[in-house]
Parts: sequence; structure tokens; C-alpha cells
Amino acid sequence: MVSTGLDTAGGHVSVSSLRGTGAGAGAGGGSGDEKKSAGGPTASSLENFDTASVSAAAADMTHRRLKSRHIQLIGIGGTIGTALFVSIGRGLLNGGPGSLFLAFTIWCFFILAVTLCMAEMVTYLPISSPFITFAGRYVDEAFGFAAGWNFFIFEAMMVPFEITACNVIIHYWSNAVPAAAIIAIILVLYCLINVLAVQWYGEAEFWSALGKTILIVGLIIFTFVVMLGGNPLGDRFGFRYWKEPGAFTELYYEGTLGKFLGFLQCLIQASFTIAGPDYVSMAAGEAENPRVVMPRAFNAVFYRLTTFFVLGSLAVGILVPYNDVEMAAAFKAGAPGAAASPYVVAMNRLQIRVLPDIVNAMVLTAAFSAGNSYVYCASRSLYGLALEGKAPALFRTCTKKGVPIYCVFVVLAVGLLGFLQVSNDAAIVLQWFVNLVTASQLINFSVICVTYLRFYRALHAQGISRDSLPYKAMLQPYAAWVGLAGCFVMTFVGGYTVFLPGQWDIPTFLFSYTMIGVTPLLFVGYKIFMRTKFHRANEIDLLKNLDEVEEYQRSFVPSPPSNALNRFLDWVFG
Repeated sequence: MVSTGLDTAGGHVSVSSLRGTGAGAGAGGGSGDEKKSAGGPTASSLENFDTASVSAAAADMTHRRLKSRHIQLIGIGGTIGTALFVSIGRGLLNGGPGSLFLAFTIWCFFILAVTLCMAEMVTYLPISSPFITFAGRYVDEAFGFAAGWNFFIFEAMMVPFEITACNVIIHYWSNAVPAAAIIAIILVLYCLINVLAVQWYGEAEFWSALGKTILIVGLIIFTFVVMLGGNPLGDRFGFRYWKEPGAFTELYYEGTLGKFLGFLQCLIQASFTIAGPDYVSMAAGEAENPRVVMPRAFNAVFYRLTTFFVLGSLAVGILVPYNDVEMAAAFKAGAPGAAASPYVVAMNRLQIRVLPDIVNAMVLTAAFSAGNSYVYCASRSLYGLALEGKAPALFRTCTKKGVPIYCVFVVLAVGLLGFLQVSNDAAIVLQWFVNLVTASQLINFSVICVTYLRFYRALHAQGISRDSLPYKAMLQPYAAWVGLAGCFVMTFVGGYTVFLPGQWDIPTFLFSYTMIGVTPLLFVGYKIFMRTKFHRANEIDLLKNLDEVEEYQRSFVPSPPSNALNRFLDWVFG
């Protein structure tokens, strides 16, 4: 972290000094021509922005009520989902423990690269729906339009999926409660948490994310204990399954090619399992003291990736062999809840009782929390689109407590698709919806990297030193190029199996590549209709909204904790 103070060394100027060049430096200052350029470095920089975007941006009515501990745990809640506990076993079946561990380790570096891009931009300008806004502001308004709707569609369509997951997990214990009742209860809870006030979302996500953190840490400790013989069988198995049946298995073909495809399948799973920076960034516009809080949250992503995903993938490969019959049968039969979890399978193999039920209960909180995060992120992305004039103005409406009410209702309406689970045949249709947007997350990451590269170029073109930014990310712009290359390539690799001999399947092809086709169409359509232009580096508006953010920082007074528990939690996570 460095200061935002005056820095003219090396011919560069700071953000603060640029603000003094026009009317934006103070009320009533400057001539009429200077006032025309108040929103950015040059008068022409505003010519590429439509009037709806400019007028809407000033109407952000959300409130900064999320504390440091909320943001910290939202980052964890966004990274840990049911995939880390259950479907990670499918990767073990496809590639073996060696491939799974390597794939998750490698992909963590790509996510770290994306995180570095997001951290520098969002800490500089912590506003609502930041990376969607930045995509339009730093690249092209059409680019922001396509990125925003791609992100909204992805987040909204994941809500009914997680609702369905909760229903299935509950049926691990009993089928006594009808599926429709479970789905209705979950939707009502999501409504209450997200509509009443943003603090409710923060508190709910804090405690559920804390539960997920305890679960994954507990399972890693469990792995260490039982591999050394701390189990009812007294079996000190260590890394036995890395030797027999082996660290790598073949997929589709025999030999080296088969082992490579097994690794590739694990890498594909890692690319859809590991997330995080986008969820942290979406809370930037409602975070207290964001210039201090956001860097901490982004910096912690690296440690979470290492601890949760790298060690988690290692633990799974230690506990269960890739040819385990019980785990393969559970995935094939679509067993409910955590029955297919490698951890539960290992507990059954070692004759450990009670723990499987605890794991299933904690996985239920993970699924509920993930759905809650999707409701929040989807509603805020739609709100951000409305602020930029890229969605109907109705969606700018907020309650007195700063909740974009109609945006939340739209997302909950999409969540009604969860009722398709009531019919087994319709549940398959629901999975189709989810599969249609699986590439969207990688498109989002690619967008973030492209946007950062334009941000980086604009800073250089306008003589703004990165040393003057509130947060200067390491390894830039190389990290952005690495993140872009990895995410862009993996976007197209996800459905590669349909191109293997004898594997062609039209539904799989459509599920894998539809959003890859839809997103460019959104971009081209908006660009033609609105006649937008790519922003030149020297014309990109780097100062818009900056005054209000810095004024907030200057006048920020921390709100005192309401009780002893909150005081303790703020101290721990502050």
C-alpha cells in the first residue's frame, strides 16, 4: 500500500494532482471550458459516454454498511462451494490424485493473476458493480454491456441450481419433507436476507462462510490424522493410494495421451470450481472504509486459495483411491447430499460414524451460502447495469436501507426455476440451464484482465504513476496477460470432449459453447445500436466518481460495535 499523495517523480503525476486541473478540483473553479472537462483528464474523454450512463451513475443509493469482517468472509464464501466437498471427487475419478493436485495448484496461479487485476482497480475506485462499470469505462461501453449481462445471467442461473442442491442435500437424511416445501422455504429465506438490509446479507454470509471455513480446515486436519493411523482400523495408509493404484489415471485413451486428458479434465474442473475475486469486488460499493478493507480481502485470496483448494485437492487424493467403487457408484447413481463426497467415502471406508452426517450438514450450509451469494451478486450486477444506463431505470430503485429491491425480486423470480426439481424430468432441464452458463465465469475473468490492461495503459498514457494508487499490485501487467491467456484458452477447452472421435453430442456442444457465442453477440449488437467506440488510452475517464470516494474516506468515522461479540469479531477480522 502506498499513499495517494502528490508524486511527480519521473515525469509522472498523481491522481490527486490531476484532479486539480479542472473544475472538478473545487466548486466554482475554472472557466466554462474547464468545467466541460471536469469528469476526466480531457474534454473529449466524455464524448464516448452516453448521457444515460452519466446521469445514472450519480444515483447510486446503496449504503456502505458491510464491515471488514463481512468482506473478509464474503471472499471466503465466494470461493468455497459444494464443489470443493463433493464434486471434486469426480476429478479424482477422471485424473487421479496427481492430476487433481497439479490442476488445482496450477489454476490457483491464474486466479491469483485475475485477483491482482481486480484488487488494483477496485481499491482505486470502490463503487457498485465495479468490474462491469470498468469494462464499459476503460474499454468500450458495448464491452461493459456484454460483460454485465453475461455476469448477471451466470449469477442468476446459479441461484436455482444451488436451491436444488440444498433440496438434494436435505434428502440425504429423509424424503419426508416435499421438495416444493424445501424450495419455497429457501426462497423466502433468501428474500428476507437480501431485502431487509445489506447487513443481514453480510451477517448471514459471515456465519455461513465461517462454517465452511471450519469445515474445510477440519477436513484437512482429519486427513492428516487418519493418514497417520488415527482411525478405528488403525490403518497408517499415508500416500498409499498415490502408489497403488497410482497418482495418474487414463481417460478416454490409454498411455500418455489418456493421462494427459485425465489431467485436462481435472484442470477444467478446477477452472469452474475456484473463484473469489469477483465476489469480493461486488461488495465494494457497500463496504465500509473500502480503501482499507478491500486490499485486505484481496490479499487474503492467495492464502485461501493455497489452504482450501491446493490442500483440499491433496487431501482428497490421500483419502480415496481414484478407482474407489463406492465413490464411482455414488456419482453414477446421483446419490443425494454428501454421499459422493470423497471425505464421506473415506469415513465409510475407515468405519467412522456420525462424522458423515456432520459433513452433510455443513455442506448444506455451503450450498445455502453459495445461493445467497449468487442472489446478492446477481442483483448488484443488474443494479450496476441500470446505473450505467444498460438496464431499465426501474432497477435503480433502492429501499431506504439501500437495497435495490426490484433487482433482488428479479433474481428471486429466476430462482423459481428451482421448482423444476419437483419433477425429475424437469430437473434435467434445470441442469441444462446451468450448463448453458458454465463458460460465463471464465469469460468474466477474461473481461477483468482485458479491462485491467486498458486501465494500466490509461495510467501510463495520462502520466499517472501507479505508485500513487492506494494499492499497487505486483507483477503487472504480466499477471494480467497470464490471467487472460489462461482464462481465454480454458473458455474454449471446456467442451473439448465433443470433438474426440465417437464423442460428438449436440446438447453437450450447445451447453459448452452457447454463452461463448451469446456474449459477442451482445457486444456487437449494443455497439451497432448505440454506435459506441473503443476508448483511447489518453481519453479514458480515470477520475469519474473519484472525488466522492475520497470524500467518503476523509470523513469516514467507524461505527462502534453493537455488543461484545461484534467487538470481538471486528477485532479478529478487522
